[in-house]
Amino acid sequence: MARNGYHGRAMSDNEQSGGWWKRLSGGLGRTSSALGSSIVAALTNKPLTRETLEGLEVELIRADLGAELAGRLVTVLDSSTYKAGITPDEVKAVLAGEIEKILTPVARPLEITTRPFIVLIAGVNGSGKTTTIGKLAARFRGEGKNVLLVAGDTFRAAAIDQLKIWGERTGASVMAREPGSDAASLAFDAVTAAKTQGADIVLIDTAGRLQNRAELMSELEKMLRVIRKVEPTAPHAVLLVLDATVGQNALSQVEIFGKVAGVTGLVMTKLDSTARGGILVLLSERFKLPVHFIGVGEGVDDLAPFTARDFARAVVGLQ
Repeated sequence: MARNGYHGRAMSDNEQSGGWWKRLSGGLGRTSSALGSSIVAALTNKPLTRETLEGLEVELIRADLGAELAGRLVTVLDSSTYKAGITPDEVKAVLAGEIEKILTPVARPLEITTRPFIVLIAGVNGSGKTTTIGKLAARFRGEGKNVLLVAGDTFRAAAIDQLKIWGERTGASVMAREPGSDAASLAFDAVTAAKTQGADIVLIDTAGRLQNRAELMSELEKMLRVIRKVEPTAPHAVLLVLDATVGQNALSQVEIFGKVAGVTGLVMTKLDSTARGGILVLLSERFKLPVHFIGVGEGVDDLAPFTARDFARAVVGLQ
């Protein structure tokens, strides 16, 4: 394992808040623009007619909020006190308030409860797993923690190299082997080393597995079994990284990875690349899993803890 110096630091909440809000609202611009334009076009100082509400419901479904949830949100508007006329911002405020109610219970930070804290990162190919690990490493290193990165995606040489680069950037230790090596054996050795060498956090990458490939999912199960031979309470967190652009397919990913790996929390990436950011609301409504982090860009600071109010307001375009 090699360690390199890290010259950055974690930004405080106050430092992050202004810049992060700009990135979040900008990143969710495609979603909020689609919703906002339909609201402005249909509702500017007009009564809430059935036709108007049906049009809004269609836009909410297009944003991947799902038919049932979209219907419920529109019902709230229909039963509200806005009968004679309503402004677009008033509609956005009502929607944001209802979405915030759904998101508040799942907006929970990743709590580091033991040392070493073992985190397994799962997800399908292209979801942004390895990049997310690098960004988390930068965050934890900025907080002064000793971090061990484990290149468990042994099927892809590029993933191994990418994790090594993140180790150099952040000063995190990296444990890796040759491409094609047994990932479970690597995980075993990594957790053993973490316990003896004083690591605070271990972030274990895994090969991108399609949730419908039983043989690949069984390898993930093997990694979990082997890790528990070293530390019976591990992994202490199993994070599923989801790509927001896959839309409704994220539902099946959460369901199947949850059964196989016991997912404890979610990280959603690429919210800036889709007009269907409402999928995170639908996931929260259906699975009630903690959402720890969201990403709205490629920069190291574009992954941040999830906050219900900010997301709810940004997704509907409310400033």
